[in-house]
Amino acid sequence: MATLTIRNRTKGTTLATRADSADTSRKRRVGLLKHESLPQGEGLWIAPCEAIHTFGMKFPIDVLFLNREKKVLKVRQNMPKSRISVSIWAHSVLELPAGAIAETSTEPGDQLEFSEA
Repeated sequence: MATLTIRNRTKGTTLATRADSADTSRKRRVGLLKHESLPQGEGLWIAPCEAIHTFGMKFPIDVLFLNREKKVLKVRQNMPKSRISVSIWAHSVLELPAGAIAETSTEPGDQLEFSEA
């Protein structure tokens, strides 16, 4: 899949301009574990997914749990390493640099829009 641009259509803000898609089993297993950091504008969309962990990660992340229509169900800001977060109703998860949720005022109920960059 191509690089994604992800916008919060509800707030009129951009969450990521260079998001990758974890669209294979291998990509979902590895996620961001091999990264040293996650620069502003980048992200990782994991689908399908209803739970993530940050064991072995080197940096905190912001996390959005989304339903099939890409509506935000749950937010987790500045999630530190060695944690687990779950949303049993989620279809996918968007991992973003720490601070992205606050910068874009993203909250549960917001509608996201994905497009190829």
